[in-house]
Amino acid sequence: MSAVANPATVGECLRVGAGFSQGDRNWIAEQFATLDARLAGFHADATELEVSVKEREARGQKVTLECWIAGRQKIVTTSTEEDLHAALNNVRDDLRRKLNDAKTRQEPRNNKHLRDIPQPQGEIDPIDEDPARADTETV
Repeated sequence: MSAVANPATVGECLRVGAGFSQGDRNWIAEQFATLDARLAGFHADATELEVSVKEREARGQKVTLECWIAGRQKIVTTSTEEDLHAALNNVRDDLRRKLNDAKTRQEPRNNKHLRDIPQPQGEIDPIDEDPARADTETV
């Protein structure tokens, strides 16, 4: 993997959505700081994260973390944990898992379609051209 000139970080890419205030942003960015290593392989300009919560600190609370990376499908993770801290940790860990899975799917050894592409044939061996000669070589 080539190095990215402007690697993505949670601090640069995180937006807070419904249910959170800008005052919560720094606290959430600290919670998500472990994602920085995983996001570093992507350009900051092409990466966005948005966290939101519905019915904050209520029984039906739902935390959602969305991730957009240019050239990839949007990744959405959710948690219905009642504790906000635990819910944020759940969506963070789930996003890390989904990013790792997406990377694994793009690697040829784990991607059947890339593995099954026939490899170009090299030059034909002179032994293969003359069957009589091939027999003498194997005797």
